[in-house]
Amino acid sequence: MHRLKVGIDNYGLYPLELDIFQTLEWARANGAEGVQFSGLTPEESYRVDGARLKDLAQFASENNLYLEWGGGQHIPLNMQTWARKDIFEVNRNAAQNAEILGVRIVRSCSGGLMRWNPDNPRTEELLEASVLALHSQKQMLKDHNVLLAIETHFEFTTFELLRLLERCDTEPGEYLGICLDTMNLLTMLEDPVSATERILPWVVSTHIKDGGLKSESKNLISFPAEIGKGVIDLERIIVFLTSLSEEPHLSLEDHGGSFLLPVSDPQFRAEFPDLSDDEFGKLLDMARLTKDKMEREGLAIVEREEWPAICEERIRRDLSALKQLVSQ
Repeated sequence: MHRLKVGIDNYGLYPLELDIFQTLEWARANGAEGVQFSGLTPEESYRVDGARLKDLAQFASENNLYLEWGGGQHIPLNMQTWARKDIFEVNRNAAQNAEILGVRIVRSCSGGLMRWNPDNPRTEELLEASVLALHSQKQMLKDHNVLLAIETHFEFTTFELLRLLERCDTEPGEYLGICLDTMNLLTMLEDPVSATERILPWVVSTHIKDGGLKSESKNLISFPAEIGKGVIDLERIIVFLTSLSEEPHLSLEDHGGSFLLPVSDPQFRAEFPDLSDDEFGKLLDMARLTKDKMEREGLAIVEREEWPAICEERIRRDLSALKQLVSQ
């Protein structure tokens, strides 16, 4: 068993407006062991070409830093208008970039929070469209030797992702995988430990993120927290990850903001048919623990507009805390 590498996702550093080389240099200078470039600014995307990617790969190799790429999508729809969208070329471009970099991981994210609005397409429709789109990309992704890592974001729960993977005629390590975002699971009404155990064989990359669940007016609010300050059992999740034959890199992600989970609304709860009473009870336990930590330990929601001022120092602390967890 090799030692887990602890790095960063570049999203938390967006306010610094770093290019890909500056991001990698920031990581090196601050003790990170690699970077997952889950997404680029439009300006940086325009500048990316083969020569620039080869230089990035060389810089990473010379500094013993891992790289993971992004820009993939899995729902073939425009998430604002719901018009059909060709994501084959989007994913082929991301796969080609990853192949130039010499990396296998391409993180996929299409949007999210669709079931919060009852006027949006039903989850089963989106799942069916995703299955058809991804199955048609199987050979292309295999030709480029990449794994499209679908993030546990706000589109599908782990129950639904397992159904998607089963219907995509694949097995772990072939052409699809999961990017495990530990905090996003809360927003999708999943206990992070239980969800990790469910999806574990498919996990190929991570967004390690702590978080909390705040009770408010019979509803819940999920939010990111500094590593070690929230209520997610990251230590247990890391133990699960070390059991994999190919241990994924631990790319921490952090940001401001919060998400309202209107669980008191029966219509909203019905959008999560796989949620058991037992797992919902675990979420309520986490909400009680969050309340205690907010009252006794200063756990608090960081608003998105506050994030730029604190992002560098908080991610430095996140790195230190995550390394400490791994060392244990």
